[in-house]
Amino acid sequence: MRDPTKGLHMIVVMGATGATGNALLTRLLDLGVPCRALSRNPDRLRANGHLPSAEIRYADAADPASLRTAFQGATQLFLTMTNSPAQVELETRTIETAAACGIEHVVKLSAPAVAANSPVTVARWHYAIEEALRATDLTRTILRPYAFMQKLLLLGPQVATQGSITGTMGEAACNYIDCRDIADVAASALTRDEIAGGTYLLTGSQTYSYPQLAALLTSILDTPIQYIDLSPTDFRQLLTEQSGLPPWLADHITEIQQLAIAHPEHPTDTVTNILGKPPRTLESFLAENLDTFRHPPTEPPKR
Repeated sequence: MRDPTKGLHMIVVMGATGATGNALLTRLLDLGVPCRALSRNPDRLRANGHLPSAEIRYADAADPASLRTAFQGATQLFLTMTNSPAQVELETRTIETAAACGIEHVVKLSAPAVAANSPVTVARWHYAIEEALRATDLTRTILRPYAFMQKLLLLGPQVATQGSITGTMGEAACNYIDCRDIADVAASALTRDEIAGGTYLLTGSQTYSYPQLAALLTSILDTPIQYIDLSPTDFRQLLTEQSGLPPWLADHITEIQQLAIAHPEHPTDTVTNILGKPPRTLESFLAENLDTFRHPPTEPPKR
């Protein structure tokens, strides 16, 4: 394994304000690797006190000129964007701009179940983006993580106020992974030659069904938490009408939960093999965030 601080040019991190991008920045800075954090809101990053040595730049994937400026002098790119109907256009433009600006290696945060005919719309978007990346001469590392543990924090208000969680997965088990483990794998891909260029399916070490999640929350909170299982139609309606999610996002959440029923999920040992240590556990993550599930929020959670 090479020394990540020697002979390594600037690494650009897109999505630097997100959970995975921010954790990646922290890891790269701990390694002493030069990195540049990109954001449409750079002041938000500058307010983050633990990133004092990161170079922070404005960039917007909808503005190719800003991308060209941000990529100047860099050779590697970590690419992640919030899922949206514009994602294929924005990420494809970013990849093309990166290739034109001298970027040599892209680490892309993708999704499981990626295929041209995937039943999950967002997975089809990621397939199109991966195909655009394959059409270039860039070295490409594809990370395909399952459900982020951090997304479970969005269940906090319902757990705290109603003592329940709601879904449409029945008894199906789901893979969860901590964004910090994804970031550690991304850092390895950006600093270790033997990891770069692969495609990696990332999970935690154990799957959990929603009934098991409810039981786990019951145990650590010492209060009963129940799981309410809805039909896909009723669940989607709940997401749009009560939670206020846009239809495409309600469709996505419903699709991925139904996929867990149609295609049972199983953990992989990829994180352990790459990092040399097991992934963070769901139990430890929930223990870190007990207050989120104990106290009603004073304002709606930020997505």
